[in-house]
Amino acid sequence: MKELSLHILDIVQNSTKARATEIRIEVLEDIPANLFRITIRDNGCGIGEKELRTITNPFTTSRTTRRVGLGLALLQAAAEQCRGALTIESQEGQGTTVSATFEHDHIDRQPLGDIVSTLISLMIGHPEIDFVYRHQVNDRIFRLHTQDIRQELGDVLLSDAPVVHFLTEYIQENIDSLYEEANL
Repeated sequence: MKELSLHILDIVQNSTKARATEIRIEVLEDIPANLFRITIRDNGCGIGEKELRTITNPFTTSRTTRRVGLGLALLQAAAEQCRGALTIESQEGQGTTVSATFEHDHIDRQPLGDIVSTLISLMIGHPEIDFVYRHQVNDRIFRLHTQDIRQELGDVLLSDAPVVHFLTEYIQENIDSLYEEANL
């Protein structure tokens, strides 16, 4: 995968298959600490201890349509290539947390990519799930919670074209603002 947002999409798809009703996505960019971290938390069914020990093995997958699952293995390799790490914590019946850290300025760190389209796709594709997105650049934070948006919209769906257009611009403007304020 060429962009970290695609890794996020892959992990969140796993969360949806684990019957999560809330998924939290956090991107932290701490420039002074040279840290870039992605964390995804869900309240899905969790992963058993035995499966958790081998989950980054590409030949370990819960899929029945194919026998190879490369998502977590590729994310782990991308993180380790940038002097970072991948951690996965899970409890059956309680959910899973996946966190990948990278050196922010490492030459091989993949760009975040089109996180806006990733978020919009997730919100539209899974309207039954509450998504919480938090993006922090140094001390500046942007937060979005689909539950708050749904309350404001009332009977209007997130997938309505004017809502999608508004959300796309709103998310992009707020993320751009984070980078502008950090002079990036």
